[in-house]
Amino acid sequence: MDKRIITSPDAPKAVGPYSQAVGAGRILFCSGQIPLKPATGELADGDATEQTTQVLENLGAVLRAGGLGFADVVKTTVFLTDLGDFAAMNDVYAEYFTNNQPARSTIQVAALPKGARVEIEAIAVADSDAAGPL
Repeated sequence: MDKRIITSPDAPKAVGPYSQAVGAGRILFCSGQIPLKPATGELADGDATEQTTQVLENLGAVLRAGGLGFADVVKTTVFLTDLGDFAAMNDVYAEYFTNNQPARSTIQVAALPKGARVEIEAIAVADSDAAGPL
């Protein structure tokens, strides 16, 4: 197996012993992103709308580092600490996944790292072996 570690300086550094993403063949497995500001490592202030925006900006940076984008995502998992934030998260999510939306699961959890309200992980697939640096 051709396993490649993908990192982006435009996304927050991992807060544990894991990679931002791992490429395997044409598949990119992106670790869950929380709303940390890449420059400071601090949690983005604000409600679920603002936190989801930061999460998806971070996820986009990781996807780009793997040579892919939101259109290449085939599956996401969304973790919310309060399902009452679902509509706000969904509105922002729809701005990033505009066409051919991926499959998705949304789960309410008791807590997320650093007190985040939302975390999103993704799996993306390159169209061909020549799609990019993945």
